[in-house]
Amino acid sequence: MAFMDTRRVGGRVSGGRVIFGLLQASVRGVQGRHLLEMLGLVVVYLLAGALGLQVAIVGNISPAWAPAGVALAALLVLGVSRWPGVFVGASVISVLGDAPVVASLGVGVGSTLAAVLGVGLLRWVGFDKRLERIRDVVALCAGAGALCLGVSAWVGVASLVLGGRLPSTSLAAGLRVWWVGDLMGVLVVAPPLMLFKRWSWPRRGGEAVVLAGLTTVLGGAIFFVPDLPHSAAHAAAFLLFPMSAWAALRFGPRGAAAATLCIAAASIVGTARGQGPFATDDLTQDLLVLQLFIAANAVTGLLLAAASTERQRAIGQLQLLGTSVRSVHEGVLIAEVRAGGTLRTVFANQALCSLLGYRLEELVGQDPCSLYGAEEPEFRQRTRQSLLAGEPVFAEVKLAHKQGGLVWSEVLLSPVRATGEDITHFVATHRDISATKELQARLVAAERVAAVGTLAAGVGHEINNPLAYLVLNLEAAERGLSQGGMSGMRDAMASVRGALEGAERIRLIVRDLQVFSRQGNQESGLVDLNALVPPAVRIISHALRHRARLVEEFGPVPRVSGSEARLGQVLLNLLVNAMQAIPEGNPSMNEVRVRTSTDASGRARVDVVDSGAGIPAHVLPRIFEAFYTTKSSGEGTGLGLAICQQIVRAHGGELEVRSEPGRGSVFSVLLPPARVQAPTPPRPLPRVSLPQPSAARRGRVLVVDDEPRLAQSMRLLLEPFHDVVTTTRGSEALALVDAGHRFDVILCDLQMPETDGAAVYQHLCAHAPDQAARVVFISGGAYTPESRAFIDTVPTRVLEKPVRPDLLMATVATALTAADAMGPEPRVDEASPVAAVSGVRH
Repeated sequence: MAFMDTRRVGGRVSGGRVIFGLLQASVRGVQGRHLLEMLGLVVVYLLAGALGLQVAIVGNISPAWAPAGVALAALLVLGVSRWPGVFVGASVISVLGDAPVVASLGVGVGSTLAAVLGVGLLRWVGFDKRLERIRDVVALCAGAGALCLGVSAWVGVASLVLGGRLPSTSLAAGLRVWWVGDLMGVLVVAPPLMLFKRWSWPRRGGEAVVLAGLTTVLGGAIFFVPDLPHSAAHAAAFLLFPMSAWAALRFGPRGAAAATLCIAAASIVGTARGQGPFATDDLTQDLLVLQLFIAANAVTGLLLAAASTERQRAIGQLQLLGTSVRSVHEGVLIAEVRAGGTLRTVFANQALCSLLGYRLEELVGQDPCSLYGAEEPEFRQRTRQSLLAGEPVFAEVKLAHKQGGLVWSEVLLSPVRATGEDITHFVATHRDISATKELQARLVAAERVAAVGTLAAGVGHEINNPLAYLVLNLEAAERGLSQGGMSGMRDAMASVRGALEGAERIRLIVRDLQVFSRQGNQESGLVDLNALVPPAVRIISHALRHRARLVEEFGPVPRVSGSEARLGQVLLNLLVNAMQAIPEGNPSMNEVRVRTSTDASGRARVDVVDSGAGIPAHVLPRIFEAFYTTKSSGEGTGLGLAICQQIVRAHGGELEVRSEPGRGSVFSVLLPPARVQAPTPPRPLPRVSLPQPSAARRGRVLVVDDEPRLAQSMRLLLEPFHDVVTTTRGSEALALVDAGHRFDVILCDLQMPETDGAAVYQHLCAHAPDQAARVVFISGGAYTPESRAFIDTVPTRVLEKPVRPDLLMATVATALTAADAMGPEPRVDEASPVAAVSGVRH
């Protein structure tokens, strides 16, 4: 106890130093108005203290000390610089309570420190005097109340003990009563003083009068009616809680504070007079129990009022947000998280409904994940896991339109924790990027054409060489045939074989170009990177031969899932980039190397290495930016590398670069391996031996091609074994079928003017389904997005031009076998005029 007393004395001296330090700092800023406010604070403090002393118990310590609330509210509202008023008021009221002067000064120091520390703590946590937030109520009750008032209790009681006003044996009881009394002052008196500094009549005046009247009548009946049975008074006391709840819910913090003040005043006065449910023969115990009742009532009312105010504010913000969201151009969808992690749409604005073609009633209540049906299940599962983990997701997705189409959207999915803990809702903001995607596709196509165009001269040279070889051999064959005789025939046959070799070389060059110039989004499939490198190398080889050696280095590499055309464009762009990094004139000293391998993590890797000038360090961070280029205006648009990175990322991979000025650069494409490594069998029929005439029956073949010479060539090839009808228009072919003619095989060009192959097939499906099953398409490979989509949906064969003769014969033989399995078809009279619709019968 001696140690405790010494510490309290030290605390008092230290507190005195703080007080005098504050006094010195405040004197310079004192003005006349401040003096009047401090004087008024002293007067109010003394009046409140006089009321509190009416119920003083242990050592003249009151369990209901209103001045503590007066001090805290005054410093919060008027400013901390008014603290001398608290010090003077606390010291004077202690002197008037027969405490020694030194002890009274200690009481003044403790009361002032408690108020100043309480204000500092509240300001530190961002306290709002309107008490409209739960955090403000908690800060007032637990921080400035329960915590900081301990300073006043310890310093004040220690001063009274040291001054001889309170026996040391009553130290614990004095601390308890002092702390409870100050806490009641903060909970009951401080809120009304802060909230009613400016009086205004409540909006619901009549209801407020009724509430005040009922509370007064009920409080008077409980605490002032004599001879009321104790059990009845005790039960009736609980009716005061609904009054506080009514005031809190209908009138907010001001109503709760006023109701608490009235109930506290009535209960304290009644209990002190020995009436009410808390009155017994022990006044000290009665008042302490009563303070528990008042504290519960005050805290409940303030918390309920704050919660109600926060709810009203949240509703107002939601209404404002709803009004704003309905008017924004981006589509907004809000979904709630239900039991088991399922999602349910609760709101969608008009912009989203218009974007997807749905009405609001059709979206509300549905699982929003159904809108992402066009995405792969793996993507949907990964997105759901990220959202349930509380992580926002930003992605480009394809949404399902009500009419069956797809809409590209840029979506930001954000989790919302309405309760502050668990995720309760998700907000999805959608921005229509269909036009942007279309523009990107056009830019990709333009860059692809630009890359091929850069090599146009070299490609032309590569075609001209075998073309000249073909022409010379055909002229030699013509001379040999004109000479006649066995010698001339042998020379002609040799020349024809040479011409075929030249034609085959041209076919391979054209096929390579088709890989890198296809339009539209290509379907995803297994891609062998080792097979993709040679076509790109063949295209660029002529343009590169004057700059550097071209080295191919193939290693084991897994197949990847993606678009052959898009990945081929990446490889071609990187090769063009490497070529442009090396000046012409010294090919023996420079090298471009294409290397395939598998990295340590199992990803497919393609490195394009050049010995060019390299990339400066300040340029390297920007090389993947769109439209950024260091090349001359005739060599680059600044889109090549940006598009390459976009394509590689779309395939789930990475595009890396390492470069050192003067020593060249290395561009590395890293792609994840496909889950299934087995290659998909090609759609065209495999090459087989030319069937013998006796091996298959003679069939009826219709050839539809807008190129007359090609149609004639196919007729000459097939005519020895089959009856062939040719036409150059799709409409003429349909007229033949509509007239009743039936064919075992229909060889139809896919791209034709007016009525194309797709229109022919659709007409046959509707009017002659037996003939639709016998169609074999022939295409030059220049697929439009529409023709590509059509081919992907029909179960028929497609032959790529130029068609090898043995492949064409094998296809017809296979189609005849399938036709025989289907059974005979009704035919018109063989003598009927087939050529009546401008077709040609042979």
